[in-house]
Amino acid sequence: MDRKIKVLDCTLRDGAYIVDSKFGTSAITGIIRKLQEANMDIIECGWLKDSEHIKGTTFFHMPSDIEQYLPDKKDYITYVAMIDYNRYNLDDLPENNHKSIDAIRVVFPKDHYSEGILLGKIIKEKGYKVYFQAANTLGYTDYELLKMIEMINDSEPECISIVDTFGAMYSEDLVRIISLFNNNLNKNIKLGFHSHNNLQLSFSLAIKFIETLYTSDREIIVDSSLCGMGRGAGNATTELVTNYLNRKYKYNYDINAIMDAIDMYMGPFLKNYEWGYSIPYYISGIFGAHVNNIAYLSKTHRTKTKDMRLIIETLSSEQRTRYDYDLLEETYINYQNKKVTDISVLEQLEKKFKEKKILLLAPGKSISEKKQVIMEYIDRNNPVIIGVNAVTGEYKYDYLFFNNSIRYEYAKELNYHNVSSALKIITSNIKTKGEKDELIVDYNTLIKRGWKYFDNSMIMCLRLLDKLNVSDIALAGFDGYQGNITENYMDITLQTLNTDKEQDLLNKEIKEMYQEYKTAVDNKINLHFITDSIYA
Repeated sequence: MDRKIKVLDCTLRDGAYIVDSKFGTSAITGIIRKLQEANMDIIECGWLKDSEHIKGTTFFHMPSDIEQYLPDKKDYITYVAMIDYNRYNLDDLPENNHKSIDAIRVVFPKDHYSEGILLGKIIKEKGYKVYFQAANTLGYTDYELLKMIEMINDSEPECISIVDTFGAMYSEDLVRIISLFNNNLNKNIKLGFHSHNNLQLSFSLAIKFIETLYTSDREIIVDSSLCGMGRGAGNATTELVTNYLNRKYKYNYDINAIMDAIDMYMGPFLKNYEWGYSIPYYISGIFGAHVNNIAYLSKTHRTKTKDMRLIIETLSSEQRTRYDYDLLEETYINYQNKKVTDISVLEQLEKKFKEKKILLLAPGKSISEKKQVIMEYIDRNNPVIIGVNAVTGEYKYDYLFFNNSIRYEYAKELNYHNVSSALKIITSNIKTKGEKDELIVDYNTLIKRGWKYFDNSMIMCLRLLDKLNVSDIALAGFDGYQGNITENYMDITLQTLNTDKEQDLLNKEIKEMYQEYKTAVDNKINLHFITDSIYA
């Protein structure tokens, strides 16, 4: 099939970021088979890595590892695998025996394009076609692009692709870059485009790429993946790109075969994994920031979107394109490090709580299921009732403790009367100056580093009560994460404000922090659970 516009499906390669390459043997073979039936031009089978291949994954060590997934290889389709410019030893690459991949894609960052391009000669000498991927092409100046193109021309690869790594391009950016390539790149070298959907522009940019170059005499390649599967915000979708080419240019991709691939193989991935446009990845797009930075802040600290934007904004343009987790953690801590003098607040609370029993109501499902038991305790003991990071209409609270701005805003929106009738104890990472019914306490004095989820609200509240010299604390709703995490909260919508992928780690760390706290206060505070808890 001699098409001027070719589609490269990268599901098994870019999608490897989502599933850690563990597609499974049936899915790998089945997706390739269905893409063949769909008359796909180029199929990217996965990555070549410096580690041994594990069956059922798309991380391969040798091209021969891929043969088992190509039982019916087609001559009219090009099969490729990708290498990172500095993460694969080409000494291990054997001569092409034409039973496996036909070409190797080399991806390289801006500062190392010369090293990446030099690998092309070795790859070609071993009988493979070479495709180059210029990561974060938008990050190049015009001069740097022209210097790279000059080196590309000398190398004579099959293709060089524009890569919108951070999903930050608008159409005028793409047109400018296309012009530089098309006017300076040798005409026999194909030009490709790999997009990301951070700004929901992947498909429209793919169309712009096609329309801009269709009347030229250059062959072009558009990357896409089934359901847009790919790291972060994902890619242009194969089903949309091929349908567009069928309708606009009378191509003959078999859309039914593509739909079969989605129905038969993509369902479990769509159900169990997340990718595609989201507000955090929108932030990645507007700042040209690496998606790993966004994922780190979102997953590790459950950072509010507005705060995430402000944190990324403090990084330099160069720092945003990297994923230096130590730097990001330092930046996050500096952002959160809003020191306040809370001596008068602590004195006020200590007087209020003196010789009182304290009841902490966490948002676990048991505070609804065991309401009768909890109300009996309240009737017998007349405790000071403190809601921790959440509110329900089933109880009347004396105080509410919040260390998470999203939870605080959520509570005010949906339980206004319960929130307004209680005094609020707010940690200083949320605000440093309180309204008349808000008491601000220093966030930094209530946390201890060393755990991934160090800012657990219940543990922070317990540490605060230790500072206030209370002697009796009852706990309810501090259930722990069990089974389906969406069923752990008294309000099902609260689960969206926490992680749903690492409940075992959450349980382990919270238990460790609770046990450390319990040991430290053993002779001072009587701690007891009213409802069942895995931490007890």
